[in-house]
Order: sequence, then C-alpha cells, then structure tokens
Amino acid sequence: MPDALDLLVVCVEAGLAMDAGMRRVCEELSDSHPDVCYEFSMVNMQLQMGRVRREVLHDMGLRSGIDDMKALAATLIHADKLGTPLALALRQQSDMMRIKRRQMAEERAQATSVKMIFPMVLFIFPGVFVVLVGPAAIMMIHNLFK
Repeated sequence: MPDALDLLVVCVEAGLAMDAGMRRVCEELSDSHPDVCYEFSMVNMQLQMGRVRREVLHDMGLRSGIDDMKALAATLIHADKLGTPLALALRQQSDMMRIKRRQMAEERAQATSVKMIFPMVLFIFPGVFVVLVGPAAIMMIHNLFK
C-alpha cells in the first residue's frame, strides 16, 4: 500500500489528476499489488459512471475492509472536502503506513527470540552438551575403571 501511495504522490505532483494517477498506479503495479490495483480500478470505473467522488471513496474503504484502505479513503475525502493539496495528504498517509508496517515488523522481531528458546533447548543445546562434555565424560569413565 505505501508503494502504491508513493507512486500516486509522484503522479499527482507531476500534474495528473487523482483519477489519472490511480490509472497509472494500476498500470505500473498490477503484477506486484493486484488487490490495490483492483480497488483503484473499481474507483476509476465508478467515477467514470458518474458517481460522486466522496461516495466512491467511502465505498472503497468499506468494500476492502482493511484499516489502511479506510484511512486512505477518509484522508482523500477530507482533502477533497477541505481543498487541501492532495499530494501532501497522500505523502503523510504513506509515511504513516510505512511507520506502522515498520513497528509491526519490530514487534514480530522481538517475539522471535521467545519463540526460538524451545527449539534451541530441544535441538541445539543437547548437541553442544554432547560435544563439550562428551570427551570429558569418556575420560572420567575411562579413569574410574582403570
């Protein structure tokens, strides 16, 4: 999603309208992000059929059911309603999504250390124990029975 928004920001800053920018994003990212492209193409199709932009964006947020898409729809609706620069709103939205994705990755990375304890205790430590203590145990047994 942040990648699609970054490309949309570039398109809007280059002078394209939001509709044309969404079409361009769909062309460029159709292979790597098909779900986002599908939503953007649905928005473009509904706008071409004459629906109001606010309703179409609101429906996009509801249809997808994803919190990031709902936040994007709300941001675009507010930017359209208040007349603020669209590129600035999209850039801030993309930055927030990227920060959120980074925080989720950091949380998962912190949880992996706890998840790695059990395989280490079961599989790695016995092997290390045998390699380190094995020769000493053999020498002790050998010296006891002499």
